[in-house]
Amino acid sequence: MPQKIIYADNAATTAVSRSVLEAMLPFFTEDFGNASAMYKTGRNAARAVLKARESAAAALGGNAEPREIFFTSGGTESDNWAVKGAAMLGAAVRTAFVQKRHIVTTAVEHHAVLKSCAALEKQGFSVTYLPPDEFGRVTAEQVAAAITPQTCLVSVMTANNEVGTIMPVAEIGAVCRERGVLFHTDAVQAVGQIPVDVNKMNIDLLSLSGHKLHAPKGIGALYVRKGIELPPFMDGGAQERGRRAGTENVPAIVGLGQALTDAVTDLSERAERLSALRDELICGLLAIPETRLNGHPTERLPGNVNISVRGIEGESLLLMLDMKGICASSGSACASGSGEPSHVLLACGLPRELAQSSLRLTIGGDTSAEDITAIITAVTESVEKLRSLSPYWQRLSH
Repeated sequence: MPQKIIYADNAATTAVSRSVLEAMLPFFTEDFGNASAMYKTGRNAARAVLKARESAAAALGGNAEPREIFFTSGGTESDNWAVKGAAMLGAAVRTAFVQKRHIVTTAVEHHAVLKSCAALEKQGFSVTYLPPDEFGRVTAEQVAAAITPQTCLVSVMTANNEVGTIMPVAEIGAVCRERGVLFHTDAVQAVGQIPVDVNKMNIDLLSLSGHKLHAPKGIGALYVRKGIELPPFMDGGAQERGRRAGTENVPAIVGLGQALTDAVTDLSERAERLSALRDELICGLLAIPETRLNGHPTERLPGNVNISVRGIEGESLLLMLDMKGICASSGSACASGSGEPSHVLLACGLPRELAQSSLRLTIGGDTSAEDITAIITAVTESVEKLRSLSPYWQRLSH
């Protein structure tokens, strides 16, 4: 009998849902026309793109507008466009008294933001990387203290992709609005998991990605508040109102629109169910001796569990869980295989030993109570086995 697979890595990617797949299919073989074309199949594709744009705007709060949504290839492109585009806007401000070439971000951002900032530093921009507390959180007060007359952008993620900590985005956005500084948030992990309202949260730029919420890989969006003339990310045709050239990936755009609609339709009920399963999983895993929870104990994403298990290597635990049919990770999928401990956990103050012994389990809508029990059993057995083979653990435990 085939081994049952328990998928617990939804923060890395998700399966395309049945409703999303069915919404996409006609645009591969029937209404496959170019959305810029004038004939019927092209017009049908254009209408589908507009509907998806409306769905994306609706998912970001009642006052977001379809014209503020720009489709991209995913979260990484959206982050790059937002950070680098806002920096270019700032650099264009040249007066005798100020040059806006300063960016404020955090030490726990996704690499798409951190590496965009690093690239801008090579171009003469200065970047302040705010240190988080032990839970991976920064405060609005830290942001306020870091903003200077030269600041052109603040970029703080809505929720952390590794430890699940939710940032006080509305308060940070309010500080930025008061100081006249653009505010970008990487909401890739948050949209579809917790309520996100760009107006109530004072957000100017927001990144999201389809494959985190049951749409296909290779599609995302950037919200750009009206009035912000963000420079084009790619030059070419007039697609995305001249801001992001290239023939529209209509099936993927349709899939993203459907996924966003599905995600916000039952968001509160799903979040409540996942939070209960998450807490049960945390409780079971913390019963293992010498384990600790990473991230905020309460202000965290509904499906995120991140622990460190002293005395083991995180990658060894992942391999053993894989043999038991459980898919998990040790942190960001974008950093897997690097051999380096999580930059997020190190920024939170964990020693390298604990950072390298981390396990991230991110559950989703298909996760059952039986799956939670199976995960707890598998992790407990695997940890016991690995510790029994570890001379390091033997020294620690005596």
